[in-house]
Amino acid sequence: MTLLEEAKQRLYDEGCPPVNLPVCDHYAGSPKFAEKALAFQHHWGQRLDITLDLEDGAQVGKEAVQLEWVAEVIASEDNRFNRIGVRIHDLESSYWLNDIEALIPNVGDRLAYITVPKVRDAAQVSFFERTVQRIAQAAGLQRIIPLHVLIETHTALRDVWALAAQPAIECLSFGLMDFVSAHYGSIPSTAMRSPGQFQHPLVARAKLEIAAAAAAHGKIASHNVTTEVRDASVVRSDAMHAKESFGFSRMWSIHPIQIEPIIDVFSLSQEMLTEARTILEAARTKQWGPIRHGDTLHDRASYRYYAQVLERTSV
Repeated sequence: MTLLEEAKQRLYDEGCPPVNLPVCDHYAGSPKFAEKALAFQHHWGQRLDITLDLEDGAQVGKEAVQLEWVAEVIASEDNRFNRIGVRIHDLESSYWLNDIEALIPNVGDRLAYITVPKVRDAAQVSFFERTVQRIAQAAGLQRIIPLHVLIETHTALRDVWALAAQPAIECLSFGLMDFVSAHYGSIPSTAMRSPGQFQHPLVARAKLEIAAAAAAHGKIASHNVTTEVRDASVVRSDAMHAKESFGFSRMWSIHPIQIEPIIDVFSLSQEMLTEARTILEAARTKQWGPIRHGDTLHDRASYRYYAQVLERTSV
């Protein structure tokens, strides 16, 4: 039994370890951008998810063409890691059911996740989850397709803890710009970018609620996009702030220049990995009782933290 396997067996008697996902979620809405994204994914491996876009990133009036293209990419050999998801139309539109009825029977076995934008509340998502699983079962799929939900509305934020508790949901993503727009001018436009996005109380509250709900239910909190597409240092700064001050462990990307700084910030350093392994190996020799490492005492509570560090390296 490996060190990580034994740690998980010994330390998680109170429940299952949390969800583990790639740290960067790159959106692509056209063949040109998807081709570039796939090249990056082949380089970075399973630290990078690709979300193909049927909603905001797609052209109005070409929904059927976009849907056919998305299915082709997911089914292709370029989908080496089966880490391509899709953002469908929002559940108030007339397209969402067609989206999943076309995708699930054809590529549901290779679809990493379905991202649902502009969710209204937990009841709406529960209905959607049942619909997805009904279509999947009818298609003979032997898996539950994970769901990612975008928190962009007042009511979704109100229900964020109930959303995080739903079994099929593995990721809560924050849609900053739609969330600010939903306040009809009571939040200034400066809150759509830094530093305002981390300083305005209503926006900061939303981010903290999402991160707290995700952590409490073992799910992933994914930070909103940075609109800066020229200066990678801005992306790096936003990613660092999201990680260190707000508890996010994943972030959107909408431009190739954003991928590397996001992966660099959210990936674990070799120093941290070495420390985690050293502490857990010492704990194992003590039958997972308390130990002293340097001048610091550790017990099962901190062992869980370091086990999660090692777990994150498996993606």
